Amino acid sequence: MTPFDAFLLPPGCERPPVYEVLELPGGASIRYPVLPADQCESLLSGLEDAGEALGRTPVRSLSRSIGRVADRLLDPADPLRAEALEMLAPTAGISPEMADSVLAGMACDWTRERLDELLDREFGSVDVLDAFQPRDGGRMVRARGPAISFHVGSGTVPGVGVTSMIRALLVKSAVLLKPGQGDVALPVLFARALREEMAELSHAVAVVYWPGGETELETMALERAPVVVAYGGDDAIRSLRARTPVTTRLVTYHHRVGVGLVGREALGSDRGSGVARAAAYAVSMFDQRGCVSPHVLYVEEGGQVDPMEWAGVLWNAMAELEVELPVGRLHPEDASAVHQVRGVAEMREASGTGTRAFHSDPGFATVIFESEPDFVVSCLSRVVYVKPISDLVEVPAVLKGVERHLQTVALEGSGDRRPALAEALARLGVTRITPFQEVPWPPPWWHHDGASVFAGLVRWIDSEETPSYSSTCSSTRHNTI
Repeated sequence: MTPFDAFLLPPGCERPPVYEVLELPGGASIRYPVLPADQCESLLSGLEDAGEALGRTPVRSLSRSIGRVADRLLDPADPLRAEALEMLAPTAGISPEMADSVLAGMACDWTRERLDELLDREFGSVDVLDAFQPRDGGRMVRARGPAISFHVGSGTVPGVGVTSMIRALLVKSAVLLKPGQGDVALPVLFARALREEMAELSHAVAVVYWPGGETELETMALERAPVVVAYGGDDAIRSLRARTPVTTRLVTYHHRVGVGLVGREALGSDRGSGVARAAAYAVSMFDQRGCVSPHVLYVEEGGQVDPMEWAGVLWNAMAELEVELPVGRLHPEDASAVHQVRGVAEMREASGTGTRAFHSDPGFATVIFESEPDFVVSCLSRVVYVKPISDLVEVPAVLKGVERHLQTVALEGSGDRRPALAEALARLGVTRITPFQEVPWPPPWWHHDGASVFAGLVRWIDSEETPSYSSTCSSTRHNTI
């Protein structure tokens, strides 16, 4: 199989003199350039110039052009979609069926309608991205993105790199994107299609993959870009933070985990099968690699279905879904981890500790029922823990100790207890509470890790043409100067 070019440089860039090829498990491979210092300098300077030019483009024109590429990715007859599906599965290590679901779910949020709604929600009037606009008290305000921003992807979930790219382009920032190894295909193909839609974007996007570790381009990008956006594990984020100048705005999305809560109200006469199917979908999507993916499901006692019985219902749902959305390519160590977790659970089950393991070969879907309420980090690859809880209100106390990594909580069946439970989870640090079915697909305007979508990407400028305070206050201030 011909290596996939995991890079796209702006028109006019010199051909890189050296390339490296990285062999991926499963027979696929990717090719990436090794850029010398002078080419790194030329690339960054060109992006800065393109960013300045992009600043003069109306934001609605940008969302329209980006949306047209999304439409192509959603069109079954478009060659771009066919190429994306062909390359997504082998480079991301997911099954073709999962690739189809991921592409559809991601591209839906990149359409013009969704992007315009995002902009309207975030800015009220998107005109502030084009020029100064009047606000209260005679004040004029303006929102500006940086001329260039540097984005570092994690590669666990394909499509995240494109989302990061789009957010920057919407605030008129040129983009240098280093995608993660599992997310090289979509950013390259998306950037290539953007060139065909809008001339202003041709020179404003560069996608370059390289393995982890410092490179000439990474060092220079950290020094030159006013804004750096990074996704990754705690160690990777820590390393970037240490090498980023104090004057640079660093927007980070570090390691996160998800949790599920199932109240007794959701365990009715259907044995909770509807919620089980939704929970199976939340766990299985992205092969559980997403920061939104649940690791542990707390199931309330006292419903018509016992939590252990419901764990079996969940496993059946996960096994059925594994036929529709097969697990992708697993690294040998990942497959080994699943078998080790199963073996430990089976030994505990045999010793009468209240543990029950639900699984079958050759599938990977695994549900482990444990009576202890402690949170457990899953080895992923569709391994989830089910734990009984006497009352959902006890869950926030159980989760103390992992609160700095909590993000999404799936909540079903809490009834009129939901407001109080949501408040307790918010105090704990949770930033998203949603039904299981919505877990994999947060809307474009969600407050990712509790912040505005464009937090750190824009700076606000206030132009105070007339005093916004009372005449008495004004007089007092002038008298004290």
